[in-house]
Amino acid sequence: MSNTIHTPGLVKVDEHSATSASFAVEPLHSGYGMTLGNSLRRVLLSSIAGAAVTAFKIEGITHEFTGVKGVKEDVVDIMLNLKGVRFRIYGQETQNLRIVKSGKGPVTAKDIQVNADVEVVNPDHVIATIDDPKAKFVMDLVVEVGRGYRTIEEGAAKKASDMIALDAVFSPVQRVRYKVENTRVGQATDLDRLLLSVDTDGSITPQDAFEEAAAILLNQYTALAGKTRVPVKEAAADDGDGGDMDFGDDMIDSETTALSTSIEDLNLSARTTNALVNNDIHTIRDLFALNDAELRDLKGFGSKALDEVKEKLAELEL
Repeated sequence: MSNTIHTPGLVKVDEHSATSASFAVEPLHSGYGMTLGNSLRRVLLSSIAGAAVTAFKIEGITHEFTGVKGVKEDVVDIMLNLKGVRFRIYGQETQNLRIVKSGKGPVTAKDIQVNADVEVVNPDHVIATIDDPKAKFVMDLVVEVGRGYRTIEEGAAKKASDMIALDAVFSPVQRVRYKVENTRVGQATDLDRLLLSVDTDGSITPQDAFEEAAAILLNQYTALAGKTRVPVKEAAADDGDGGDMDFGDDMIDSETTALSTSIEDLNLSARTTNALVNNDIHTIRDLFALNDAELRDLKGFGSKALDEVKEKLAELEL
């Protein structure tokens, strides 16, 4: 193993669509691929700023457990639909928006009366359906900027007394996958290449989300490093064996590295994580040592936990 810690670079970006892209980062010190990949994934899913509806009011309605005159959906269904409306907000101020719609037909996100600081990302998203030609649907919305997830209880303290609070998923990042390959710099052949794929809801580009996640991690580590600095070496030019990045499945020893990943780094639910750890299963390698039946028989572990684990491993493409 080389004593040099090379400075990695973002060597390739593949934009599959406006909401999906893949990133190649190399060269990374041996083992840093999993470390950096897992860190970036956690921050991307939990800490990127986004906007969501946090409270609403429908004219003539005082609580959520009721129907709306002239509207097909009840209030609970409308609440679920509001969670699917995605916004791009320019600034940090809370926005108070309104919908006024008359006549039979769907009420969609494009019916939201926005201002210069607000843009609706998915205007065709259906919020409600008016089934009475004479009905009038009036709704006030509170849209806030935040990070991660906020429960109804946390949001209720901030809402006006006549508003109905919503739990809010602010994160604009919908999916993150990563894998690690071997790469080389000169004679050093034990370096890592990180391949990371990011899908967003359209309110932020994958590259902006990637860069924001990296900046968040940089701020965290810089605060801990104090004045200490470690000399680094810029990556040397490839001497012929590198070529273009390939995002296919021809990975070199990446699964061996992934098998050493800690169970606690998989972002499983607390119940599933505790059940595995309490049964002396600490890495993905320990998981693969047991079949499905043996996993179901573990104390505190059942079919739902097994499905959660399988879904997570499939997400990591293991």
